[in-house]
Amino acid sequence: MLKMTASKKAAMDRLSTKDGIIEALAIDQRGALKKMIKALGKEPTEQHIIDFKTMVSQELTPFASAILLDPEYGIPAAESRDQQAGLLLAYEKTGYDASTPGRLPDLLGDWSVIRLQEKGADAIKFLLYYDADESQEINHLKHIFVERLGSECFSEDIPFYLELISYDAKITDALSSEYAKIKPEKVIKMMEEFSKPQYKVDVLKVEVPVNMNYVEGIGSEKAVYSREEALTYFKQQSEATQLPFIFLSAGVTAKMFQDTLEFAKEAGSTFNGVLCGRATWKDGVTPFVESGEESARQWLRTEGKDHIQQLNEVVERTASSWHDKVEVIA
Repeated sequence: MLKMTASKKAAMDRLSTKDGIIEALAIDQRGALKKMIKALGKEPTEQHIIDFKTMVSQELTPFASAILLDPEYGIPAAESRDQQAGLLLAYEKTGYDASTPGRLPDLLGDWSVIRLQEKGADAIKFLLYYDADESQEINHLKHIFVERLGSECFSEDIPFYLELISYDAKITDALSSEYAKIKPEKVIKMMEEFSKPQYKVDVLKVEVPVNMNYVEGIGSEKAVYSREEALTYFKQQSEATQLPFIFLSAGVTAKMFQDTLEFAKEAGSTFNGVLCGRATWKDGVTPFVESGEESARQWLRTEGKDHIQQLNEVVERTASSWHDKVEVIA
């Protein structure tokens, strides 16, 4: 049972439905969003990124319990969101230095937890790339880094959402069958590690434990897991932590993500919601680039709205309340 103060619990409530389900929208992408715009033949400017985030926030936060944004480009979007939606702000630099081994984490140099709170953050989110089988020296640095970050959030009495992305230092293609075979163990190990109390994490934002494209009878690729094996991995993932945890969409299609949540429920996973980004809004980038803001808004008001409402219906049917995992202390 996770113990938290009444103030932190109130912040968690602002990010959730009244039933303790997190139905959050993520658009803290920076480098990835620039690449999406560039792939359509347009050189992305800072204003393009700000305008797209603001538009998504205005159109879709009426249907989300919260929105995740970055302070670099996302403050106008945060200020223009529907005020019933809570606010998470990202604290990490986007991407990582590929020239240095270990995908080492780094903070935004001109921000602090206090400054993010001053911008209205109800919670702090940090993304960590983690390979449970990497060298002890590299993972030791990551453990210490997250301990410091957890202590900073703890001292300011604000929820700490830790986003974990697994990888293997020796496998370059995370979508390959080779990686799919070892992914469950990677995901489960890192959840076990960062559920330890010294990190002071309040919510884990995690991948599902398998690549669904390799599940027998579900995915389009040659199966790596039987259906029963995949269900077992979801159950093991859920049992690996006592903390509230939510799923990220990892850029899969809206339909695949919804089907994955149904699968998780069938497995007995007690996940507590989603923080879903590209599966909701990524198809809106094309009209934004090719036809302009009004065309993109029209897409968000129709297909984008449909994506998020359909996802919410699935989440409400499949997720468990984080209220059952939390105890309020004086």
